[in-house]
Amino acid sequence: MRRRASDAPQAQAGDAERFRRRLNRIYLLYTAGFIVFVAVLAVLEQFGLSKRWIGITFLLATVVLYAVIGVLSRTTDPAEYYVAGRRVPAIYNGMATAADWMSAASFIGLAGTLYLQGYGGLAYVMGWTGGYVLLALFLAPYLRRFGQYTIPDFLGERYGGSGWSGHAPRLVGVVAAVLCSFVYLVAQIYGVGLITTQLTGVDFVIGIFLGLGGVLVCSFLGGMRAVTWTQVAQYIVLVIAYLVPVVWLSVKQTHVPVPQWAVGQQLAKVSERERELLNDPKELEVRALFKARADDYAAKLRDVPGALVAERAAALARVSELKAARAPLREIQAAERALAALPRDEAQAREVWQRALGLNTTRSLPLAGMPPHTQQFAGDPDGSPAERTAFADSRRNFIALVFCLMVGTAALPHILTRSYTTPSVREARQSVAWTLVFICVLYLTAPVLAVLVKFEVFNGLVGMPFDRLPAWIGAWSKVDPSLVSVTDINRDGILQLGEIRLGGDMVVLATPEIAGLPYVISGMVAAGGLAAALSTADGLLLTISAALSHDVYHKMIAPQGSATRRVTISKVLLLAAALAAAALATQRPADILFLVTAAFSIAAAAFFPALVLGIFWSRANRWGAISGMAVGLGITLYYLVRNEPWLRAAFGVSVPPEPWFGIAATSAGVFGVPLGFAVCAIVSLLTPAPSAEQRRFIRELRHPPRPGQLEL
Repeated sequence: MRRRASDAPQAQAGDAERFRRRLNRIYLLYTAGFIVFVAVLAVLEQFGLSKRWIGITFLLATVVLYAVIGVLSRTTDPAEYYVAGRRVPAIYNGMATAADWMSAASFIGLAGTLYLQGYGGLAYVMGWTGGYVLLALFLAPYLRRFGQYTIPDFLGERYGGSGWSGHAPRLVGVVAAVLCSFVYLVAQIYGVGLITTQLTGVDFVIGIFLGLGGVLVCSFLGGMRAVTWTQVAQYIVLVIAYLVPVVWLSVKQTHVPVPQWAVGQQLAKVSERERELLNDPKELEVRALFKARADDYAAKLRDVPGALVAERAAALARVSELKAARAPLREIQAAERALAALPRDEAQAREVWQRALGLNTTRSLPLAGMPPHTQQFAGDPDGSPAERTAFADSRRNFIALVFCLMVGTAALPHILTRSYTTPSVREARQSVAWTLVFICVLYLTAPVLAVLVKFEVFNGLVGMPFDRLPAWIGAWSKVDPSLVSVTDINRDGILQLGEIRLGGDMVVLATPEIAGLPYVISGMVAAGGLAAALSTADGLLLTISAALSHDVYHKMIAPQGSATRRVTISKVLLLAAALAAAALATQRPADILFLVTAAFSIAAAAFFPALVLGIFWSRANRWGAISGMAVGLGITLYYLVRNEPWLRAAFGVSVPPEPWFGIAATSAGVFGVPLGFAVCAIVSLLTPAPSAEQRRFIRELRHPPRPGQLEL
């Protein structure tokens, strides 16, 4: 019997409901299976299963699982490959978007930043969550109504025209999408290497390429369809992995299983302990010794050539002296290593000593350079001129960072693309709401985790004899010495707070070990961090490859090319982007949080003005959009290169940093976004208005005709 046309909507709704119920069953079974898997490993640990095998089991099991989903979801259909067939229910799209969003920066870096910065780290929580409000109000529903594949696609349709000049907005959008996504991708792959190394003990570089295999299988074979269903699975893993150690720590410290309820009393204890450490004689002694070291490096930097010659002469004399005295071979070899480790030339000496000066200066500050956890801003608004300046700069940077993260969240291409995967505009809005719910589960927990870990460090680790330090300190220092380092600078055999340096990127991953929890919890947390990094890396790789294959190849070079060829080219480009990002990540260019924050500033400056004006101001035209995107992106990149140490070294910038209004490099978008709006508006007003076709496009985008309504 043939189905009547009037029955089609009811049939589609019935199909969608059956599909949703099937997904519910699959992911409920998956969640139960993951819990049983962790429980089995916990039992095996009690029977003597080694830490190494627990880590390898977690790595292999999760990566193989994600690979299986990728294989089962493989496709060459463009709609399935780029937008998952536009049939992802709102709640599952929200879960996938949350996994896509909660990258290595959120899972690994956020709590570590809150641990190191205290109140100042809340800028990340406020900015990232607030950005979803902008996304829901200004962009997501309109992009879903547009109904194509990529963000450059929207720019090309809204601002483009005939000929190659008409492709200019799309091309600028491709450059910006690839750039911000690539920077973000490097951070995720760096996190993958960090976690894989911690789980298995392999070399960092090998760990990067092991984890990269899990990324590629999903995104390479199945595109957005495989990535979506993998990201749902990854969200379940990462949220369980994040919550379990925090609840465990809360019960251990306060006997309260709801950590958000218990954090207040722990924060009061941390503040009390901070006051004790500020006046502790041993801490004051350690600070003085680090200050003396900083002064030595400052003196060397005043005469780099002379200081380098003196250091080499002293090192050579030391080796000769030990050899003449027939000292033990161990001491002679140590002296020879010290000689070989000296800087090769003046440029390297200046770089090394400048870094050492900053590090020792920081460690000479109270609380090892960390502000009191509840202190809102640095300095004092009622203090000396220097303190008032520090307070104003700190507050200004807090606000600038919140702004960049909010606007950047609403403009990230790999997040915006998820608006295309829902069945309808209504579900696109619901998807953003669900995303915010799923993200808040983690973001309301991260500040609690930072407080509980700080309590453990201040009350358990500080004051411990050096010969009884836990094994995780040595293990993490082997992964990367910048993550953990300890030095008995006052030689009393007791660890002071100033003598230990913890990097923000390892706080979450080391939480179970810091708290003395079973190693299976460490493995689970690492698996959660891996899920967070892999899920975001998948989305970013798809964004890069889609921008190049769909917007450059299909829309500009070969519009008549077959769909299969387009998807094949996308897969090749995806592989190339992954290998390039992995090669850069092996150099450890900067910490995860900086790379991610820089990507937000780039996305905010490049996309937000052009997208918002393109939707809500019909007078915005092609030349205004091109100029606004180019100028906003250009000033943001200039500010980053001029003021960020790693980029300065990479581009050979020798002039001194020049922060405007004291704004940190990570908030460069605070200059690019308003300038992009201004340039886009001014140039649009000075050039011809958009065509009638483009005005109709805008009108239909904002006010689509109702069924049966005639278009005038």
